Amino acid sequence: MRALRRLWSIGTGRFGILVVAVIALTALVSLFWTPFDPASVDARARWSDPSWPHLLGTDGNGRDILSLLMAGARTTVVVAVGAGIVASLLGLALAALGALTTRWVRESVAVLVDILVAFPVLIIAMMITAVWGGSLAVVIWSVGIGFGVNIARVTRPELRRVLQSDFVVAGRASGLSPVQNLVRHLLPNVAPVFIVQLSWGMAVAVLAEAGLSYLGFGAPIIQPSWGVLLGDLQAYISVHPLAVVWPGLAITVTVLGLNLLGDALREAADPTLAERTPRARTHLPEVVA
Repeated sequence: MRALRRLWSIGTGRFGILVVAVIALTALVSLFWTPFDPASVDARARWSDPSWPHLLGTDGNGRDILSLLMAGARTTVVVAVGAGIVASLLGLALAALGALTTRWVRESVAVLVDILVAFPVLIIAMMITAVWGGSLAVVIWSVGIGFGVNIARVTRPELRRVLQSDFVVAGRASGLSPVQNLVRHLLPNVAPVFIVQLSWGMAVAVLAEAGLSYLGFGAPIIQPSWGVLLGDLQAYISVHPLAVVWPGLAITVTVLGLNLLGDALREAADPTLAERTPRARTHLPEVVA
C-alpha cells in the first residue's frame, strides 16, 4: 500500500494508473455492453460525423467507431496480459538459468540472450507470424518471446548481485535449496526491476499487436482490433481524417500510459531518483545564472 501511495504521488504514475484503469474498465464493460454491435453494418450511416447517437462517427461500412474501439480494448488487454505472462515466464527462467547454474550453462544462456536481444521485438514477431500465420495467439507468443529475452538480460545481473548478499549466503548455509532461495530471497529483491521491465514490455506488446494487425499479420479481420481498424481507415485519411484519429489516439495514449507507468515504477522503487530530481531542477537556474 505504501508503494502504491508513492506511485500515486508521482504525476506520471497517476497518469499511467488512470490510463490502465480506463482501458481495463472499457474492456470489461465491452464484454456486456457497447453502444452498437461492433459487427453490425448500416449503409445509411456511412461516414457519419461525430454526433448522437454515433459519438465518434462511423466508418465506411456504417459501423460505430466508439463500439469498435471498446471491443478493440479487449484485444489490447488480452495481448498485453498474455504477452506479459509469456515474457515473465521466459525471462525469469532464462535469468535463473543464467545466474544459478554451472558456469558453462550461464555462459551459454548469456550468449543466447545477447543474440536474441539483437533482433527487435517486432522483427521477431513478424518472422514467427510469417511462419505460423497471423492470429492473436501467435502475436502473444511472438511478442512474449521477443521481450522475454530483454527481461532476462536486465534481470540476470540483478540476480547475480543479490546472489552475493549475506542473507542469501545465510539461507544457503541453513539448508535452503536453490529453488527455495530463488523464491524466498532472490525474486522479491529483483521484483522492482522486473515490474518496470514488464510494464514496458506490455507497452511494446500493445504497439506490436497494432502494428502487426495493421500489416495483416495480427488479429483476424473479423476480430475488433485497433490495428485492424487503423488499417481499414487509413486509406480514407485525406477524405475523413477525423475517423483515423480515434484508433491512433487510443494506441498512442495506451502505449504512453504504460511507458510512463514504467518510469514511475522505477522512480517509486528507487527513492534516490525522486530525491535527486528536485535538487537538480532547483539548482539549474543558479547554474544558468
